Amino acid sequence: MGGASDDEFSQKFLAAIQVGDVCSGIVAEVSRRGISVILDGFAARPLGFVGSLDLSWRCFSSAAVEVGDRITAEVTAIDLEHGRAWLSTAATENSELWAFLKGLRVGELLSGQVGSIEWFGVFVALDDGPDHPVFPGVGFITIPELSWRSFETASDVVQVGQRVSCEFLQFDTTNGEARLSLRATQPDPFQTFAEITTVGQTLQGRVTKLIPFGAFVQVADDIEGLVHLRELTWTPVETPAAVVQVGDEITVVVTEIDRVRRRLSLSPRQASTAHE
Repeated sequence: MGGASDDEFSQKFLAAIQVGDVCSGIVAEVSRRGISVILDGFAARPLGFVGSLDLSWRCFSSAAVEVGDRITAEVTAIDLEHGRAWLSTAATENSELWAFLKGLRVGELLSGQVGSIEWFGVFVALDDGPDHPVFPGVGFITIPELSWRSFETASDVVQVGQRVSCEFLQFDTTNGEARLSLRATQPDPFQTFAEITTVGQTLQGRVTKLIPFGAFVQVADDIEGLVHLRELTWTPVETPAAVVQVGDEITVVVTEIDRVRRRLSLSPRQASTAHE
């Protein structure tokens, strides 16, 4: 009976907490996964949990926290089924930054200056945002979100110190960043191509890459389509190299335009039929 009563009490206790509330408590257990917390007002067992990545943006480790420490954290989620409140001490450690990031809306345009270019993306110091405690900018653009067009390195698209305007994608609570997209503010060349191209249309293209199941063919600036192995020729072949080589100019027919997945399918063998 006592266990059932405890469960009912914990359910009521957690149901009264809302995401965004700030709670305090005592660290009951420390592990690699994070820390368990006995929340003020419920001493029976730990109901709070701070994951290792929600502990701090300065130090992604639970080693800096010890059993018995008193902490203050913001509630990020309530799991009534499992009787747990998910917490973030990173939120209370950087309250101004957390509040700024929580206030952003998906699709909002944010401006700033490129603070650093790394192999994994670009940091942006936002005009209206506070400084980040670790990184050279609160904004961050992943490599795929830099441009619709092909490029070798991020520095081919932007330079340190350059001013950029980007679309806000999401609040990365793990790193305390505003995930941004530079390409979202630019016309998508694939959609432009799709508007003026139809299935069945014949195009000229250049083979850019061979893969085991086919070949990629460039039919316009920054527009490549896939020619599946079976569409290379009417005679079955085991590899695309048996028919084409990189750099070859070939005639293809558009067989599919997938605007959602930005995929273009092409066929040289149907082109040969069309010219007969």
